Amino acid sequence: MSTTINGPDGQPRCRWCAAAPEFLHYHDHEWGFPVDDDRRLFEKLCLEGFQSGLSWRTILAKRENFRAAFHGFDFERIARYTARDVERLLADAGIVRHRGKIEAVINNAQRARELVEREGSLAAYFWRFEPDAAQLAQPQTVSTSAESIALSKALKKLDWKFVGPTTVYAFMQAMGLINDHAEGCVVRASAEGARAQFRRPAA
Repeated sequence: MSTTINGPDGQPRCRWCAAAPEFLHYHDHEWGFPVDDDRRLFEKLCLEGFQSGLSWRTILAKRENFRAAFHGFDFERIARYTARDVERLLADAGIVRHRGKIEAVINNAQRARELVEREGSLAAYFWRFEPDAAQLAQPQTVSTSAESIALSKALKKLDWKFVGPTTVYAFMQAMGLINDHAEGCVVRASAEGARAQFRRPAA
């Protein structure tokens, strides 16, 4: 089966972006483009954790609700959440109401704050795990990599939750640490151009 499908403009794109109407904009403007903003990185890692066992369509459809419920994924603020916040979130029908995942976000916010204090930024830490592009598997053929396994292990050692290798790999795909757009996808070159111009963050 071809890894691409023609979009509404007739241009080939990754086949998965045709699975739901809301995927097209996400695919064309977000997925695979490099990110160095700590709040966006934290948000994406949290949302990938919420996706565990669910579809990305479910999470993407609720993303604005998640942002409102978690104060824009401001991890400094989330780190101070209390049991009352957990109950508030469990009562919020606009998000995925899973106690373990909600508590993981709060825990991870506390761990993120510690990581920033030690490393300077989340971006500086995460981007250290960027793989060598020449060593990558063919686009969209694997769900983990040596680097996603290494980052997962490193985060778990720092007591982060819901950061398994598959979750971390999806995070790396989305945040541009790798360009996993299909070879024939019209967006692949744009993502690669953005990666070429991207200044890797340093501590």
